[in-house]
Amino acid sequence: MQRIIISGCCGHMGRVVADICANDPETEAVAGIDLLAQPMEGFPVFSTPAACTVEADAVVDFSHPAALGPLLDFCLEKKLPVVLATTGYSDEQLERINEAAKSIPVFRSANMSLGINVLLDLVKRAAALLGEDFDVEIEERHHRRKLDAPSGTALMLADAAASALPYEAEYVYDRHSVRKPRDRREVGISSLRGGTIVGEHTVVFAGRDEVIELTHHAASREVFAAGAVKAAKFLAGASTPGLYDMSHLINR
Repeated sequence: MQRIIISGCCGHMGRVVADICANDPETEAVAGIDLLAQPMEGFPVFSTPAACTVEADAVVDFSHPAALGPLLDFCLEKKLPVVLATTGYSDEQLERINEAAKSIPVFRSANMSLGINVLLDLVKRAAALLGEDFDVEIEERHHRRKLDAPSGTALMLADAAASALPYEAEYVYDRHSVRKPRDRREVGISSLRGGTIVGEHTVVFAGRDEVIELTHHAASREVFAAGAVKAAKFLAGASTPGLYDMSHLINR
């Protein structure tokens, strides 16, 4: 039985993680951390990581970038592996994550879905095959409450394409202020926010007289939460500090 602390337990994703743990005979949510500290069924909730006194095997974080510092301090002190499923980190925070990974196992992915990680591989292959003959554009859609734009997954997809293109790609997020033709080296990234869209990502390869589109549609948040719980199980058995991602989980 893997004991999991859920950071951001009172949020939408945190509650889904709690539900998955409650129905998984291999995991147990033993505590939650959330600024709201609302009561949750089945485990105590603490308002800060420092206040948490419950023993666990791993932490799953679906909170907010602002909560990163205290959470990493807590995990480092307790020598706890941590799954970071939150997006929108600054460059300084990413450096802090990399530093923490020298001491504890850290699993970080902008998207915990297995399907998205298959899509990343397909995008790399398509970019390598199509090369300079096709323009690359990425569109992502999410619910109205999402804070960061573009999504971390959109940036992952852009990086996947850029890694296989035969030129140094330039990411373009906004074209309304510049009136000029599209440069061949651009990778356009567009964001849409509205309603209750869980998450949709489309990578468009537009060539002469033909278009290829690769799309991933998430019908519920459960796909991300399930991936995070799988990552926690994976990390609970990892004795070596380091920075892990979905490729380690898929290829183990």
